[in-house]
Amino acid sequence: MGRRWLALAALVGFAAGAFALGASLGDGAPPRPSVASSLGASRLAGQRIVLGFQGTRVPRAVGRMVRRGEAAGVILFSDNLPSRGAGRRLVRRLQAIPRPSGLRDPLLAMTDQEGGLVKRLGGAPTVSAHAMGARGAAFSRAQGRRAAANLRDVGVNVDLAPVLDVARPGGAIAGAGRGFGATAARVAATAVPFAAALQVGGVAATGKHFPGLGAARVSTDDAVQRIRLSRRTLRRVDEAPYRGFVAAGGDMVMLSTAIYPALSGRPAAFAPAIATGELRQRLGFQGVSITDALDTVSVHAFGDTAKVARAAAAAGADLLLYTDPAEASTAHRALVRALRSGAIPRSSFEDSVTRVLALRHRLGRSAEKSS
Repeated sequence: MGRRWLALAALVGFAAGAFALGASLGDGAPPRPSVASSLGASRLAGQRIVLGFQGTRVPRAVGRMVRRGEAAGVILFSDNLPSRGAGRRLVRRLQAIPRPSGLRDPLLAMTDQEGGLVKRLGGAPTVSAHAMGARGAAFSRAQGRRAAANLRDVGVNVDLAPVLDVARPGGAIAGAGRGFGATAARVAATAVPFAAALQVGGVAATGKHFPGLGAARVSTDDAVQRIRLSRRTLRRVDEAPYRGFVAAGGDMVMLSTAIYPALSGRPAAFAPAIATGELRQRLGFQGVSITDALDTVSVHAFGDTAKVARAAAAAGADLLLYTDPAEASTAHRALVRALRSGAIPRSSFEDSVTRVLALRHRLGRSAEKSS
């Protein structure tokens, strides 16, 4: 399988990268590195926070965090997007909130638009990841193009998809039809073209759930999951689709909150050996990393909100994802304290925020060109 995978990864990476990188980078330079270095502690910590809320009105607390530069983006669910018109109006209100100098590029407006059972907005993709994987690269690429147009129409600029998990039989990912295939080669051959097409369409793609959740029996939203695969298997099988995704210029990677004992005793999102060692140092990913939701059963088993926020930031996760604005606010305060005390080096904050601001800038330029 080794030679076959390497050949496939090279082919998919080159072909997809040729247009995915061009679409996301455009001809605009990223924000000046001095932007992150000039931010005070509250704004620097805030640019690592993504938060959700209920309904189609922007809560006062959420608006205040955005206005103060204490949030990099929002995650939208079905109740935020009850119709295309309501969703479009909500995103416009969020993007219209005045923000501090240096932070005025579009917010990251993200949603889970995988297809199948996990889809927050009507329209494309019109089938599940499983169906895309079965029908091949050309079909999944077409679904990616349609999904990008669908999301961009309401102002969403980040898709928390595709799932790059190798969907093992009997696992939760396979059971829900969320995986593109049961082999690394199938996932890479069909999920990466979907991701590349999203990015050509001006929507950032997010490979998830690193280093792979395909062996989990239940969702980490519902229970702590320990993925008892060997390091060799994790690297040769579960991490393999990420090689093609990274080569294709994938913008974002979501870190799993499952535990991988062969790599670390901590959930992946809180493990430097995974969030930094495996993803960045081993695979060479240079984009933006984001945690899976940090207000779930598996996360709460690890610690309280402040402990979780510090652990994720220290491990190297660029963005911390919360569905509850109150938890997001608590996490923000914890990050500010860690930054001011030196418990987490300012340099690591600046590195993460520079990547986040560069992505926001590129998405803004892409939106300008398409308007």
